Amino acid sequence: MSKVFDLWNEVGGAFGPSGREDAVRETIAAIAGEYVDDITTDALGNLICRKKGAGKKVLFAAHMDSIGVVATWIDDKGFIRFSQVGGLFKGDLINITVRFANGTRGVISYEEKTPFKDLTLDNLFIDIGAKDKADAEKQVQIGDFAVFEAPRFEQNGVLCGPYLDNRIGCVTLLLAMEQLAEAETENDLYFVFTAQEEVGLRGAGAASFAVEPDVAIAVDVTDTGDLPERKTPMAVDMGKGPAVKVMDRSVICTPAVCAALEQAGADCGIATQREILQFGGTDTAALQKARAGVQAGAVSIPTRYIHSPSEMCAVSDVEGAAKLLAQFAAGQK
Repeated sequence: MSKVFDLWNEVGGAFGPSGREDAVRETIAAIAGEYVDDITTDALGNLICRKKGAGKKVLFAAHMDSIGVVATWIDDKGFIRFSQVGGLFKGDLINITVRFANGTRGVISYEEKTPFKDLTLDNLFIDIGAKDKADAEKQVQIGDFAVFEAPRFEQNGVLCGPYLDNRIGCVTLLLAMEQLAEAETENDLYFVFTAQEEVGLRGAGAASFAVEPDVAIAVDVTDTGDLPERKTPMAVDMGKGPAVKVMDRSVICTPAVCAALEQAGADCGIATQREILQFGGTDTAALQKARAGVQAGAVSIPTRYIHSPSEMCAVSDVEGAAKLLAQFAAGQK
């Protein structure tokens, strides 16, 4: 297995839906400690890792939270109703396994008398095999969060499993930090692992406001256009290099930053793609709008089946993104 997989398996295995990122933060901090000068955590739960320098303030951000579900009601038979934490799609949820923070597992299923085409999240429930409500309440309480439970594996140079979004962005930053640990750079580097991105880009805005960077780069996943009969055409393929974001629904990236990212890729021999995401957004928007505004861009990992328990990306794209980011960090003047 690759080093990328080993890191993802460790970071991705930590329980961390939005607002409950503690285990992910502790896991990342333990790895990052040897690469940076200091590590702090702010009030929102962002993990801020700093490699000190007297030059430009360069901020890199990858969100460490994941989508999930939260228990809202338990019926007399012990079946658990839930609400979403972040964006969920019903087609990805039927008969999958979820895990609560205490280790309790359950299966999401649906009310079969409702035609499948008419299903909403209100028609779904979690079955933990409880005898009744009292038995269920011994294991799950209202307000408990759960995440997807599925295997992670590497095959044919490809990673597959839950929460590449965005633990693979966190892995990318860790790899870049490792490459920069002994590198000569005058810049003041901040590697921020943000909280609560999936519920409104909440952590990134606070972190960017506090650091007040000269330039900020978000690292996240993006959709691909390489699947059969893809409904929305997109010029990004898995395995053809990291993508430099031009724009998405939430942000238009700073052209000079986009050009600098592409140049950094060229300087270190990494092929890049240009990303225009016609739906969704990333921490880039919140980073850009902090204080009086920040020059901002994003590097994205092409990923299939986003927000499902079986996301997929290429190891080479992650390695290329880390190398590009390290080159960009060192080259900012």
